Order: sequence, then C-alpha cells, then structure tokens
Amino acid sequence: MPRFFCPAPLTTGAELNLPSGAARHVQVLRLQPGDRITLFGGTSSHCQGEFEAAITEMGRSNVRVRVGAHHPVQREALRAVHLAIGMPANDRMDWLVEKATELGVASIQPLMTERSVLRLSGERADKKVAHWHSVAVAACEQCGGNRVPTLHPVLTLPAWLQAQNFSPSTVLLLLSLTDGSRALRERLHDGAATAAGPSLLPITFLSGPEGGLSPGEEAAAAARGFAPVTLGSRVLRAETAALAALVGVLS
Repeated sequence: MPRFFCPAPLTTGAELNLPSGAARHVQVLRLQPGDRITLFGGTSSHCQGEFEAAITEMGRSNVRVRVGAHHPVQREALRAVHLAIGMPANDRMDWLVEKATELGVASIQPLMTERSVLRLSGERADKKVAHWHSVAVAACEQCGGNRVPTLHPVLTLPAWLQAQNFSPSTVLLLLSLTDGSRALRERLHDGAATAAGPSLLPITFLSGPEGGLSPGEEAAAAARGFAPVTLGSRVLRAETAALAALVGVLS
C-alpha cells in the first residue's frame, strides 16, 4: 500500500484530513474513496509504528481518511547516528538527505564552514531546511522508515560546536584526511566505543564540505572531543564520504 507521513496523532477509528503534501500525493496517484493506504509519523508515544487507513472523501484540495489497525513494526537502526555536514553545493545536499534518510540517520545538522560554497541565512535558510525535510519525508515514505530524521536549522560550525552539550556516551567522530587518522572500523572497536555494546552507543559524525574542513576547524572539533577517522586512501566527494560513514556504522 502507498505510505504517507502524517504528523497528527493517530488512533484507530479516528477520521482526519491528510496534510497538504500527502493529500497532493494521493491525488497524483489517482486514489479513490475506499482505497487503502499506510500512515506513519504520529506524535503520541503510543503512535509508534504505522497504521492502516482507508480514504473516505476526496475533495479538490483535501483528502479525508479513517484510521484503521495499528502495526507496531519498526525498521529503524538500533544505534542513533547523527550527521553534522558542511553542506555540499547544488543539488548534492538534496541527494545526501535522501540517501542518509534511507540508510536510517537519526538527524542531520547542516553547517556552514570556512570552505563552504553554499551560504544560507535567514528566510532562505529556513526554506532550504523545510525543503530538505520534505525530501526526508518522501524518502521515508519510499523506504519504509517510520521516523523522519530531524533536520536542524543551518548553523556555522563554530556556533554549532559552542552550542553542543554532547553526552559522555556519544561517540564523536570527525571524517578527516590528516595523518594519524585511524580507520573508522578500528575506531569503532576501541574499548570506549564498545563499552555499552557496539550497536547501541549513539554516534555523531562531523564531515566537511567540498575541500573538507580547514586545519583550524579540525583543531576546534578535536578540542570538543571529536576523534579523526578515515574511510581509506581514496579522496571521496563530500556527500559520498558522509554516506560511506553511515553505511559503516548502520549496516
């Protein structure tokens, strides 16, 4: 059945109008009253998983559904992995958000760094984050995920580092090409990374844009506890490196 994100609280037997984006998608698919769909994304604690639903009314701009049986299925990663990324330019950030969502990332923090080509602020930044959220929603609808990753507001790297209060249990990793960086696989098998179980400790990855982070930025990240890791001898594009790191810890 087609899957749609619905952030309203979901309970069996309730009737509600779909959000505008989901309603447009239903109309594009030419679904009709009586057709069945799947909803996910309820905000209440008992609304984890997904719900069956039946379309009851089709208007010019609204779609009304009756919520059916609840299925507590989850397809999320056991480990929460957060990605702080120096935003790649053009449509590469869209592609990165889509693929990171499919892989199961928990949140994405878009960053502006010294070498960032993409510079965003104010209303333009807000619109971009809203667009990336819609990209993540569409990816969840397609891949079967029931939790849309959080898309944080755009920040500069110094502002983000200063604002963070990292939990002592979080593994902080910096994708780096500097000498002395350890292989990601080795770092994950350190005693500190596996003390509470290798599949459970949360990870925050910090990755640069095109050209990577500057030496000063890497030093600032190291001062906050980020350990440099490498993915191998090849130099990967910014979006490829971030996704390869996610595959390494979520697969």
